[in-house]
Amino acid sequence: MKIDSFKTEDTYQVGYTMGRNAKKGELYCLNGDLGVGKTVFTQGFAKGLGVQDIVNSPTFTIVQEYLDGRLPFYHFDVYRIADIDEMDEIGYEDYFYGEGVCLVEWAELITELLPADRTMIHIRKDTQKGFDYREITVRNNQDMRG
Repeated sequence: MKIDSFKTEDTYQVGYTMGRNAKKGELYCLNGDLGVGKTVFTQGFAKGLGVQDIVNSPTFTIVQEYLDGRLPFYHFDVYRIADIDEMDEIGYEDYFYGEGVCLVEWAELITELLPADRTMIHIRKDTQKGFDYREITVRNNQDMRG
């Protein structure tokens, strides 16, 4: 599915809607270049889950936990991961296969660790359609198998 986002608020709303519909045990993989709106999307996603805390990118901590929403929310940013073993050290499997919802920014960097059951989200700019335009592509696990 492709979604057009013409302003920051659109990207936030797409995240919000996905967060409202998220279920326990789901994993969302968020990819896109620097500055495309991954954090804005994630803030909307968290709000859709009912998270009240301020959500920022956990770049230097790899994972940030938010427990005040309707489900535990685990926000990963693996951009600065130097070695895939770092994911083992933080116990990623407890998060990926737990009772909460995970959103992983820069998920393409840890593809070998991702379960088959996941939703892939890619955000990209297209300046020909406007400075703030973003194309958001969403594929779930059924799309990837077929």
